[in-house]
Amino acid sequence: MKHILTATFIAIFSLASAVRAEDGKLDVAGLSFKYAAPWASVESTGMFRAGTLAAKVEGLDKPVEAVFYHFPGPGGGGGVDANVQRWLGQFQGTPESKREEIDAGGKKITLVTATGTYNDGPPMGAKTPKADYTLIAAIVPTEDSNVFVKLTGPKDAIAKLVEGFKKMVGSPFVK
Repeated sequence: MKHILTATFIAIFSLASAVRAEDGKLDVAGLSFKYAAPWASVESTGMFRAGTLAAKVEGLDKPVEAVFYHFPGPGGGGGVDANVQRWLGQFQGTPESKREEIDAGGKKITLVTATGTYNDGPPMGAKTPKADYTLIAAIVPTEDSNVFVKLTGPKDAIAKLVEGFKKMVGSPFVK
């Protein structure tokens, strides 16, 4: 019985530690993205993920994830317009959306925000409609391609993370 309790405690402690908020950096495609609490680096799952940060938001059962993607080479991952349209197409109907360009140390980052009923699920699998969801995504330029960063979750939770997300995606260029 003692061994079972010890194993249970270790498992619970490990899960809690996996999304412990911290300050740090995530290196993707030669860029160092700096992050601060409530973000924490977690193991990336999925073959296209170049990195994953998670944030625990009060009121949610599980953390939300900012997923970093990088497809090397010219045109890797498609152009800006194609990605914006693909992200908006992940919603049912036409979501409320905004596209903006933010300046980060002289580099132009494309930022897309969309809110509506999001079709959650794997790229090639069944989708689960999630009402009142927000997607915020960034296209960050590298020397020869782009890094794509995507964050989705309940509208109220994402609203709490927007400013930190913008700061994080611009951080490789801010001195």
